[in-house]
Amino acid sequence: MEKSEFYREARDDIPGPLAGVRVLEITTTWAGPMCGNVLADFGADVIKVEIPAGDVGRGIFPAIPGTDIGFAHATVNRNKRNLCIDIRKSEGLAICQELIKRSDIMLENFKVGTMEGYSLGYQQVKEIKTDIVYISITGWGQFGPRFADAGYDPLAQSASGFLSINGSPDGPPTKAGTFLADDLGGLHGALGALAALRHRDQTGEGQHVDIALQDAMLFQSNGMPTLGAMGVAPGRNGNEFGFAVPANVYECNDGPLYLGVLLDAHWKILADILGQPDLAENEAFATGVDRAQNRDICNMMVAEWCAVRSREEAMAALVERGLPVAPVQTFVEAAQDPHVLERDMLQKIDMQGVDVPITGPAAKFSRTPTRVRTAAPDLGQHTEEILEEIGINAADRQKLKDAGIAV
Repeated sequence: MEKSEFYREARDDIPGPLAGVRVLEITTTWAGPMCGNVLADFGADVIKVEIPAGDVGRGIFPAIPGTDIGFAHATVNRNKRNLCIDIRKSEGLAICQELIKRSDIMLENFKVGTMEGYSLGYQQVKEIKTDIVYISITGWGQFGPRFADAGYDPLAQSASGFLSINGSPDGPPTKAGTFLADDLGGLHGALGALAALRHRDQTGEGQHVDIALQDAMLFQSNGMPTLGAMGVAPGRNGNEFGFAVPANVYECNDGPLYLGVLLDAHWKILADILGQPDLAENEAFATGVDRAQNRDICNMMVAEWCAVRSREEAMAALVERGLPVAPVQTFVEAAQDPHVLERDMLQKIDMQGVDVPITGPAAKFSRTPTRVRTAAPDLGQHTEEILEEIGINAADRQKLKDAGIAV
């Protein structure tokens, strides 16, 4: 299918399927902002509140080349508006409370008890707007033995069991190379928000949605917590699978690729490609269980075949026969991949005079397309317009600025 065919019935009069939904976001770093990012990409009006010192996430380096904008802020706060007020002051709190009345969703990801200290906890917010959908994302959740503890992405990865299965078989437990727990917590926060919003629209009832990073990691652990509860401790497989052989990274003469044979039917094809058609039905290789017993031999045969071919040549031969294969790319290479570009996974937006390719939304909507509409805002970029929207006149806006309560 061509892209134009997929989007043939697309609308261009709304920013996405959540047009008309307002989100008040008071978050920091990545998990909470990622939740707001997803909702903003989907077309919601997300107002991110920051105190005058700014969110620490703005300082995550490196900066986007040619700018002084951190790559994390640029990525996770696009499509949002920014309101800079000091919610620790009564005047700033009053502004937040007025925005709560006008919001469908409130989102926070601070340590349990922090928002209550600002008079912005769920029960306090519920008194202002009874049907609010209130999303809390924390390391350990709102209840449980560790609910009051500080909890960050690598801690959730570690405590969930993920580190024990990640990395090479002979290496140490290894965390993910990305903010995996934060990403999953943010995604589950967005899913929870949408489900709770649907319930509110049907019943008029709001609710508190509790997301723990550890829970998100456990849920996305492919059933391994169940094995663990039954006394089975999965080990580290590195780039391989216990049940699929051969499946590994193999070096061609100009770079690596990943080949995965998950079906016995695929093995029969691969055996022919490798010049070993007699192994297709050989009792030592015919089934996945058989090949798992002869993993080293399978890996050796594929490695020898790849070693004398370029990656392009090897991939072409495998793809032609319908086998699953992909190049092992750096992010520099992935950012130039024609497929990545055709899927709009990098979308250019002006940031301080530089055309910056920002990671695009993953979900594609045929009727209500989404895109990177606006760059991550400067601190307080939309303070004036938001305060004006809620009825604060120019003189009072200036007083708030003079007092250091608004920026």
